[in-house]
Amino acid sequence: MSAFADAMGALVADANLGVDAVYQQGGTGAPVSIRVLRSSPDRVADAFGTEILAATDILSVAIAALPDVAAGDSFGLGPDLLTVSHAERDASGTAWRVLCQR
Repeated sequence: MSAFADAMGALVADANLGVDAVYQQGGTGAPVSIRVLRSSPDRVADAFGTEILAATDILSVAIAALPDVAAGDSFGLGPDLLTVSHAERDASGTAWRVLCQR
């Protein structure tokens, strides 16, 4: 394991940062319990000259815990069901940056 993978493991294990999630491939696959880091930044978009504030959800997931993530997969975090719209690996290749829709 690399130092980056070790750090990711420590972050998701931290009770103040990591959250429990249930991952399902394609939204209907077998559920897999994992820990993720969740951030929910608001984004401002422009639609026909009007600014729209949109809530977004971005998950950081260790690649060691989840080797493959694709659009259409889903994560259940408590009462929230998040659907993956895009997933990309970080520069070190240790974590996914997963953009989700509620």
